[in-house]
This record gives sequence, C-alpha cells and structure tokens, in this order.
Amino acid sequence: MEKETRKNIWINARLILMIIAVIFLFSFSAKRNSDRNIKKTEVIFIGNDELFITHETVNKLLIEKNQSVQKPQKVAVDLNKLENSLDNYNMIEKSEVFISIDGVLKAFVKQKSPIARVFDENGSFYFDYQGNKMPLSENFTARVPLVSGEINDENSKDLNKLFRFIYDDDFLKKNIIGIEILPTGAIIMSNRNYNYKIDFGRTINVESKFKNYKAFFQKAEADSSLVKYKKINLRFTQQVVCTKK
Repeated sequence: MEKETRKNIWINARLILMIIAVIFLFSFSAKRNSDRNIKKTEVIFIGNDELFITHETVNKLLIEKNQSVQKPQKVAVDLNKLENSLDNYNMIEKSEVFISIDGVLKAFVKQKSPIARVFDENGSFYFDYQGNKMPLSENFTARVPLVSGEINDENSKDLNKLFRFIYDDDFLKKNIIGIEILPTGAIIMSNRNYNYKIDFGRTINVESKFKNYKAFFQKAEADSSLVKYKKINLRFTQQVVCTKK
C-alpha cells in the first residue's frame, strides 16, 4: 500500500513538472515571437476587383502609423489603431489587420462601392452603397449613373435607395446612365442606347415603376419601336405612358 502511494506521488510530481515545462516553453516561445520584427506588409483586397485605391496607398497608411519605429516589433504594433486608420480612409469601407506567425503584417481591405457619380457646384464625387460621399479615384472610373441636381438631407435617403436598386439590378445597371433631380423632387433618367427620357416622377413605388419599365422595354425592343419614343412616363404605377417623337 505504501509502495503504491509513493508511486502515485511520483507520477503526480512528474505530471506537474511536465505541465510546468510546457507552460515555460510556451511562454518562452510566445515571448520570442512577440520580440521579432515585422518583416513586411501585405495588402489583400476582398470583393470588388476594380481597385479605386492602390496597394501602395494602403501600405503607406500602415507605415505612417508605425513611423516612429524603423523595424517595429510585433508586440509594439497596435492592430486596432491600424484598422481604425484604414477604416477612416475615404475609399475604404472596412479592414482587418493582423500579424502572421512568420512576421508578415497583413491587411484585408474592403473598398467602398460607388453606385452613382454626382455633379454639383463643388465638383464631382461618388455616392457609395452606404449612402456616403466617396472621392473620385485616379486609378479607376466606375461605370455608374451620372447624377445632376440637388442632394440634401431630406432626399438623400430615398435617392440612395433608388441608386442601390439600380446598382443591384443587372438590366438597370447597364441601361440607366443618367439621373436628373428636378427642383420639384421628380426624377428624369437617361438610358444607354436610345434617345428617349424616362419620366420617373418622385422616388416612390420604385419597384413597381421599374417592373413596368422592364416589361415595356422588353416588348418595345422585340418589335423595334423604342426608336420612335422621346419620353417614357412611369409616374403612373398601373401603366406606362409613351410620347412619340
């Protein structure tokens, strides 16, 4: 009995020593890993292949936030600060920054998605999918509807819903190239391949109006009558009223 008790004590002691050794080795490894320098940065864009912002620009933002350290150690890098810096950039919607085991500072970046290009007295800018302003890019020009007229706090939400509806529909995205906002709040649209104007009215019953327009377009294109019209009126949700040239 006494012999077996000693044996159990010895086994438990060995087990405790092994646990201590594992904890020590893990702590030592973690310490060495955190003391290592960042070898390089790597930028990965997710989603849209159309790059409005370059890898170099993102790299510059990452470096600027670590400019006080020529070779920053892993432990010295504030990942939250880097992410906030990228997220505040006017062409980035969301980012995620982390450091790999081999010392690479990686940034996954999702760009903003422009859905309309607005022209006003101050110049031109994009309207992004979230309804925020986005500057034009020197690297890529988005093929989105050109918008003229006043966008303000009162109409911006409804207009953004309209822009998003067009952007999310393959047919409308290819067909609608211009949107004019009248002082009355009514909308006049231009299409890509024909000279007629689309009198959309106010930004109400959007889905029904576009459903009517697509049905009309399909039928009129089939009988080659689209070239005869100068205005397509969608103000009435039950019908499409056309004015010939």
